[in-house]
Amino acid sequence: MRAHDPEGMAEARKLLPDIAYCDGPYETMQGADALVIVTEWNAFRSLDLGRIKALMRAPVVVDLRNIYNPAEMAAAGFVYASIGRPPTAFEDKP
Repeated sequence: MRAHDPEGMAEARKLLPDIAYCDGPYETMQGADALVIVTEWNAFRSLDLGRIKALMRAPVVVDLRNIYNPAEMAAAGFVYASIGRPPTAFEDKP
């Protein structure tokens, strides 16, 4: 398991010493079976979806902070799950 957080890694290392901590989000995703977003730092809000998909072994994203649009993630070819909002929250209205 790998992780990256622009602010919290020093504290996380104390609590979770067996995780590999990476210098950036893209390094963290390399070869991953799934990406779980648990923070909403701006660094995660503007990720290049094409680059993410190319880096990952499987295009699976679990978004615990609801920072991405479900329809856009599906259109980009991701299996996407967000937590705590209705699945139609970001769909276009007629």
